Amino acid sequence: MKILIVEDEPKVASFIKKGLEESHFEADLAYDGISAEKLARQYKYNLFILDIIIPGTNGLELCKKFKSLYPGIPVLMLTALGTTDDKLAGFDAGANDYLVKPFEFRELLARVKVLLKTSDHSNNTLKRLAYGDLELDLDKKAARRGGSVINLTAKEFSLLEYFMRNPGRVLSRNDIAEKVWDVSFDFSTNVVDVYVNFLRKKIDKGFDKKLIRTKVGFGYIFGD
Repeated sequence: MKILIVEDEPKVASFIKKGLEESHFEADLAYDGISAEKLARQYKYNLFILDIIIPGTNGLELCKKFKSLYPGIPVLMLTALGTTDDKLAGFDAGANDYLVKPFEFRELLARVKVLLKTSDHSNNTLKRLAYGDLELDLDKKAARRGGSVINLTAKEFSLLEYFMRNPGRVLSRNDIAEKVWDVSFDFSTNVVDVYVNFLRKKIDKGFDKKLIRTKVGFGYIFGD
């Protein structure tokens, strides 16, 4: 399990990171909102721990953004702002839990474990994926964008599902082939590029905001 800690107080951040690592979690640190966004796009996390008062994008705005980009990943607000109004603002931003400083690490750890357990169950039973105006119904195998139905083949649907489960990440052709085709990528074929182009024509054509982008030399990125 990999956790991103967004905390601008170095001593507090190091204390949390050390405690989580001693409890057998992987933990990365970001001291401001901009760095946090970059890390979230670069790596796949299972949980975000956010302070509210941080440089750059504040914790509430960051929570909203993370919940839009990574709806299945829980957010734990960890902050000195402890009034009822503060907590309500955190939950309104999409936080799954809210812990006020000062805190005991045992309580933080307990909350982390509960969130990760709940998240794992939710991800396994997730029936719908959404990104902006694009929706994917996993039960009905149906896709819509802007309210319009998009007809996808089985392989296009699987490709789009993989993209939507990994927004903001650079996905290599090898990654895509192994996850969607369940085979090691054959560099003598361009099957991944062909299907990505098929999908682009169906979900991006006619829309100002393009969701599938090419990162030359690396692969593809879905979303912002």
